[in-house]
Amino acid sequence: MKSLKFVLILLGVLILISACGRATQTPAPPVSTRPEEAGGVSGQTDRDLALKGFKDGGCGACHIIPGVPGAAGTLGPDLSAIGQTAQETVLSSTYTGQAKTAADFLRESISKPDAYIAADCGGKACQKGLMPANLAETLGDAELDAIVSYMLALPAQENAASGVTATPQSTLQAGNAPELSQADFDWAKQTYFERCAGCHGTLRMGATGPALTPDVTQPMGTLALAAIIFNGTTGGMPDWGKQGLLTQEQTEIMAKFLQQEPPTPPEYSLAQMKETWKVLVPPAERPTQPQTQRDWQNYFIVTLRDAGQVAIIDGDTHEIVNTVNSGYAVHITRMSATGRYAYVIGRDGKLALIDLWMEKPDVVAQVQVCYDARSVEVSKYNGEKGNFEDKYAIVGCYWPPHFVFLDGQTLEPFKIVSTRSYTYDTEEYHPEPRVASILASHFKPEWIVNIKETGLVWIVDYSDPNNPTIKMIEAERFLHDGGLDSTKRYFLVAANQSNKIAVIDLLEEKLVAKVETDAIPHPGRGANWIDPEFGPVWSTSHLGDGAIVSIGTDPENHPDHVWKVVRTTPLPGDGSLFIKTHPDSKWIWVDMTLNTDPVLARTICVVAKAQPDAVHKCWQVADYGRAVHFEYNKQGTQVWVSVWGDASKPGQTGEIVIYDDATLKEVARIPNLVTPTGKFNVYNTVYDIY
Repeated sequence: MKSLKFVLILLGVLILISACGRATQTPAPPVSTRPEEAGGVSGQTDRDLALKGFKDGGCGACHIIPGVPGAAGTLGPDLSAIGQTAQETVLSSTYTGQAKTAADFLRESISKPDAYIAADCGGKACQKGLMPANLAETLGDAELDAIVSYMLALPAQENAASGVTATPQSTLQAGNAPELSQADFDWAKQTYFERCAGCHGTLRMGATGPALTPDVTQPMGTLALAAIIFNGTTGGMPDWGKQGLLTQEQTEIMAKFLQQEPPTPPEYSLAQMKETWKVLVPPAERPTQPQTQRDWQNYFIVTLRDAGQVAIIDGDTHEIVNTVNSGYAVHITRMSATGRYAYVIGRDGKLALIDLWMEKPDVVAQVQVCYDARSVEVSKYNGEKGNFEDKYAIVGCYWPPHFVFLDGQTLEPFKIVSTRSYTYDTEEYHPEPRVASILASHFKPEWIVNIKETGLVWIVDYSDPNNPTIKMIEAERFLHDGGLDSTKRYFLVAANQSNKIAVIDLLEEKLVAKVETDAIPHPGRGANWIDPEFGPVWSTSHLGDGAIVSIGTDPENHPDHVWKVVRTTPLPGDGSLFIKTHPDSKWIWVDMTLNTDPVLARTICVVAKAQPDAVHKCWQVADYGRAVHFEYNKQGTQVWVSVWGDASKPGQTGEIVIYDDATLKEVARIPNLVTPTGKFNVYNTVYDIY
């Protein structure tokens, strides 16, 4: 594991050093451009040794390093002037280490990495513990000297005598995929499906995350890939190693797997679906009225991710009414139009139908409609064109790329529609256009189906589901999640890798705007509220930037502000997955679940609607795990927050923390839940209250 430790340490050193601020104090002693005086590369052998270290460490995958072939990465900071930056840091008033020279500073950063932590790492806060303190034990003296000397000689344009060229190569050359045993390949394939495919695609063609096809991954090499997998990135990539979900050995296996050709999963036919279809309690044998004295409309359906279950929890008493088996890593739960049924979709494509009218709610039907899924919705329309309440359901799949119509009472699948098509902008064929979010229109018997990779919003008429009419609206690529405005006429969906929100008029069925946002918007359903200056707005938080962006949504009374970013509220950090409010609340709640700082990851904030320019208060929800997702109770008086723990750690598997929305005081905790994630209140989900 020495090689992996080296790349983790080296990447950490480069990040910490290159982001240091520049001082305005006494001018620094000149750094000699002569290698023999500056400790620089004394000859071709030393230079080759340094280049070999950079190459073996995969540093070029993350950094621009002049003279290093292929070192044109953008994940880490530009190292073009690292020698100058190191010298200035030693002389700055913010420096807290013991070094007196730039060379000593570089060596100190390696042997005592936490002696000095820079304030800014490529626009993000630097973290303690990013690199281990045992570099001296794992890196040979000769290689260490060569790497330090090479960096001291930068910026290259001032040191032509050193033989360092200023222009990095734009690409790396692909090599052969590393060897991988069948057992390791099978493990990595399953782990990739469970942890990675949602962002990078089943065929690894990229979406929320970058493409991971061999032409991209092989030039990066095993060590660089392993470092990214282990440490994560500030753009939203989870730190799987630091979280303890992958060991260093497992990260190397995954890094090797990513350099193989992506295995293509099989298709999934209607006949295969029907083989999995089970009606456990036929509709005729189900209750004709609620059998419980509880307020079933105030039930919360809570995803227990790593247990493959959902818990039905009474929103009044906070008691767990029942825990039922579901698909793996349930993504969302949707309620039928009447609220009686809960439709629970797992990432493994398994759909469970739970009857909430039973004295003890349980699964009454189940089916698997694909290998990888994220979305489910139901028919809600009741109007001039008929009553479709509780009649149909739709499941959107990642693989195969299709959606499926099902009977709303029995889950019998009966219609498959493929989403394979062409990108809206370049008209290029895409083999894997995945179905992201799906919403039901309140105006017509239609579903809004968002096709991620092609950037198309499909308006699907389900009034004749065997012969569905589909209208395609060109929006923006990499559509993800979104929600309705307060009038429910407009649908706002995040095109997260395009940093835009697309706005669809569901009444006239057309695109009305594309709004620029901060990096990687991730709204969930978003938050509707009344801004004191700009009127009705819809807000999103972001994975890539620490900010809430609010967009005007009232074309009638506030036309000057409609479909524009009217307010940006800064947050302590990025990595937010969800934002939430309620019409009767004075707060907007937001998490920072995927922030690389473990303290911020378990911190939540509230913004006062009356003073929305800054956060009102932030606090840690627990002393472990990550805080994620919000949901109100039926009355709108309490907010439930999940603590996402570790299923392998007793006492820290996870819990739900409940707050009084008016006072922000903790009301209760529901402990010992296994990685609770999404929570869906029956009443709020039925009526799209957010």
